[in-house]
Amino acid sequence: MTQIQDFEGRSALVTGAASGIGAACAKALAARGAARLWLIDVDSAGLDALDLPQGTEVHRITGSVADEGLWQDIERSLAGLDHAVVNAGIGAGGPLASLSLAEWRRVMAVNLDGAFLTLATSLRAMGERGGSAVVVSSTTGLKPVPGIGPYGVSKAAVAHMARIAAAENARAGIRVNAIAPGGVDTAIWESGEDFKTSVAAIGREATIRKMAKTTPLGRFATSEEMADSILYLLSDAASNITGHVMVSDGGFTL
Repeated sequence: MTQIQDFEGRSALVTGAASGIGAACAKALAARGAARLWLIDVDSAGLDALDLPQGTEVHRITGSVADEGLWQDIERSLAGLDHAVVNAGIGAGGPLASLSLAEWRRVMAVNLDGAFLTLATSLRAMGERGGSAVVVSSTTGLKPVPGIGPYGVSKAAVAHMARIAAAENARAGIRVNAIAPGGVDTAIWESGEDFKTSVAAIGREATIRKMAKTTPLGRFATSEEMADSILYLLSDAASNITGHVMVSDGGFTL
C-alpha cells in the first residue's frame, strides 16, 4: 500500500508527545512525510524511545508546556511552523468541594495555561504564511462528568480558546480546530486511584473494557484512531474547516 505523503516537507509541533495521542500523532506525521518535528514532553525517556523514520529532523524537548521560559527559548527556532498539535494534559480526581486550590491550579497550569502558551507561540511562528493547529479537548468539556472538575473545566476552556483563535487568525490563512475525544486507552488513566484499584483486582484490559461499557459503541478508541482524526483536521483535506470542535467519542455524548 502506498503511504499518503500529505505532510511532505512540512514542519509540526506536538506536545505531550512521549506517549498516547501525542506519540501517535508524531509517528503519523513522520510517516506521512513531515520534514521537521518539535516534540515536547516532561518524559525524556518516552521521547527518546519514539521510533521515527529516518529522514525526519526531530527536536526532542524535555520540559513542561506550562513553563513560559521553555517557549521563550524555542520560539525563534519554530519560525515558519506549518502545524501544531496542542495535546499535553494531565488528569485529576475528586469532587469540586473537596479540591484544594493547589490541586485546581496544578491541573489548570498544564491543561489551560500550557495549552495557551503552546497555541500562542505556534500562531506567532506560523505568522502570515498560514498553517493549522488542533487543540485536544475532551468530551468531559462538553458533558459534565462528576469527580473530574478541573480536567473538565480546562478542556471546555481550551475548546473555546481554539474557536477564538480560529476567528482571530482566519485572515492569515491559519486554521484552528479542536478535537473532543471520549474514552481513549492511554496512560492518562494510570494516575487515578479507582483505576489503580480496579487494575489490581481484575487487570488493566478488563478495567478498560468495564469502563468502555458507558460508551454506546462499547469500546475505547486507540491513540492511532485519534491521531488519524487530528491529522485530517491538520491536513489540506480539511482546508475549509476552522473553529470546529470534532467529537470522537463512540457515542458517549449521545
